[in-house]
Amino acid sequence: MAVINRTPDSFFDRGATAEFGAALDAASQAVADGADIIDIGGVRAGPGYEVSSAAEIDRVAGLVQAVRERHPDVVISVDTWRAEVGEVVAQAGADLLNDAWGGADRRLAEVAAKYRTGLVCSHAGGLPPRTRPHRPAYRDVMGELTASVTDRAERAVVTGVSPCSILVDPAHDFGKNTWQSLELTRRLAELVDAGWPVLVAVADKDFIGETLGLPVDQRASGTIAALAVCAWLGARVFRVHDVRSARQALSAMAAMRPPVA
Repeated sequence: MAVINRTPDSFFDRGATAEFGAALDAASQAVADGADIIDIGGVRAGPGYEVSSAAEIDRVAGLVQAVRERHPDVVISVDTWRAEVGEVVAQAGADLLNDAWGGADRRLAEVAAKYRTGLVCSHAGGLPPRTRPHRPAYRDVMGELTASVTDRAERAVVTGVSPCSILVDPAHDFGKNTWQSLELTRRLAELVDAGWPVLVAVADKDFIGETLGLPVDQRASGTIAALAVCAWLGARVFRVHDVRSARQALSAMAAMRPPVA
């Protein structure tokens, strides 16, 4: 899953793909580099200036249409927590609604059911969208997040989302500190064993930077290590900035991993 951010304040690329043409070209390059899914975002995940639903739609809906026209076979995902945005992008051709904020808008599952899109059910520790955790505490971070995303996935099925269209995401750093993100990485197999296919979004995140003492632009090696661990433990989808390097690393890991019985 390749990240394409139409945001001027992205923590990673600092707005390199905010302009429409740059974003479309980046999507094409990601497909050429081996991406199976293009994940389009219109709002910075972290704190920042307010982006209205209308502004978010303006940033992402046209790009969804353009990517669909240029790459009819690629899976298109939109990173949003808002039902009104989900409605428009589903009409524009999106296949997957990537809710990184733990069901903050429960209507999003209804949109996924209505348009028969996929849905990512994540764990954000109950935080409102675009807020950072302050001293997050869990008695058992993996146990609690597994119960949370499993419940969210089951409720989505009841709403009408196809069970084969649901992914779960432990959401590293969302509602978690570095220790907790490392802990859930070590124990990712427990989430895999819950039965839903697991998406991980670890690329260049703060838990990697804090662990290694490195800024955002120097976290590539740590990202590859985290991806490999998650893949070894059973993750199925990998949201990344550097598609080529991730594809090569995951292919090497797959050749070394014992076959699944």
